[in-house]
Amino acid sequence: MHTDREHCVRAVQSKDARFDGWFFTAVLTTRIYCRPSCPVVPPKPENMTFYASAAACQQAGFRACKRCRPDTSPGSPEWSGRADLVARAMRLIADGVVDREGVPGLAARLGYSTRQVERHLRAELGAGPLALARAQRAQTARVLIETTRLPLADVAFAAGFSSVRSFNDTVREVFALSPTELRARLPQHDHAAPATPGTLQLRLPFRAPLHPDNLFGHLAATAVPGVEEWRDGAYRRTLRLPYGHGIVALAPAPDHVACRLTLGDLRDLTVAISRCRRLLDLDADPVAVDDQLRTDPLLAPLVDKAPGRRVPRTVDEAEFAVRAVLGQQVSTAAARTHAARLVTAHGDPVEDPAGGLTHLFPEPAALAAVDPAALAMPGTRRATLTGLVGRLADGSLHLGVESDWAEARATLLALPGFGPWTVEVIAMRALGDPDAFLPTDLGVRTAARRLGLPATPAALTARAAAWRPWRAYAVQHLWATDSHPINSLPA
Repeated sequence: MHTDREHCVRAVQSKDARFDGWFFTAVLTTRIYCRPSCPVVPPKPENMTFYASAAACQQAGFRACKRCRPDTSPGSPEWSGRADLVARAMRLIADGVVDREGVPGLAARLGYSTRQVERHLRAELGAGPLALARAQRAQTARVLIETTRLPLADVAFAAGFSSVRSFNDTVREVFALSPTELRARLPQHDHAAPATPGTLQLRLPFRAPLHPDNLFGHLAATAVPGVEEWRDGAYRRTLRLPYGHGIVALAPAPDHVACRLTLGDLRDLTVAISRCRRLLDLDADPVAVDDQLRTDPLLAPLVDKAPGRRVPRTVDEAEFAVRAVLGQQVSTAAARTHAARLVTAHGDPVEDPAGGLTHLFPEPAALAAVDPAALAMPGTRRATLTGLVGRLADGSLHLGVESDWAEARATLLALPGFGPWTVEVIAMRALGDPDAFLPTDLGVRTAARRLGLPATPAALTARAAAWRPWRAYAVQHLWATDSHPINSLPA
């Protein structure tokens, strides 16, 4: 979008927050870059130039605006709605892969050479993977500077910098302030130590509107005891992270999602934030989605009633695939019971002083080692589960953010016990495909019949062609016509 100069200028002049994260405005006279909705008086159009990423702005010698803080914009919806090389690479960079494994590790996960990855990212974003990861490290550092009392040397390494010098240089270059100056700008009360060491209070931004009912209602209603819970107006769960584990509490607010993170290792901060944003679909473009779905006159009243519905996703793709199998042809309560048994028997225990979380969900390797006879479920589902965890454990099935959606679907369909419903549920919530569709789902068909839409799978699929590429969001609207607890915030 940053190449459409006329469109970008109009967005900046109207301070349109919808485009925050889609592109960045660099001001040639001040050498500052901003988000489109920056509250300052817009510069003259001839003094504006546009970039696709904060990293490209930084590479061109611009520093972040201190008013609008463009580094804290919602992420571009491009990366959550596409399955091409660049989108997959951006999801991996957000998940911290470059910091942990370097550019060769990123390329290996994508199945391309480092040169190919570099070329594609530079062509679309104006920056390579190292620059993109560096911009992300700078934002992580700022979060730690402003929300913890960690010594700045510890902040440097927690944010992923290899040295204090590179940390100081990057922060000064990006924010035009040293780390010490950034911390000194905070009000004095913000320097108070958190109640729990390793705990951070964050605000996760999103593009308005956001309808939280089905998003948080679904997560709360399907919560696996010990791993997830709804407590004090927040969805809480344990997180398995690269350097340790964490616990997160997420609560909807009018203009952000409140996020309280407790981490065993602060190096996991970037990954934890990325996974929470993915879980809540916070980088979606709800206006584009809703506008497309409103073109169907039978869907339009649903969209008008609850604009900004998101697709509840997951923080752990393998976990969700296992839970999808456990939920085949059983009630929500029965699926939770089956999952809770696995968690108690095979999950890693954790301590949660603030609530009732007790375990991390078991890893595929742990479940693959379980004697199938010990699984309390019908034989066909037992075979389906063991086939799935075996392929996940040996690496022949990939469901992570780097996954090729078509390839993952084909691999899943080849497994015993996997039909279109299970595959599409996994595509929707684990892979993150915004166009995943469930025409055979009973709730979808019931809602379709009630609205006057075709109710047979083939006819409904044909009608839903007009909803593409946002059919997963249409499913949320159809499910929401029912009174099931997944569709409302818990009391």
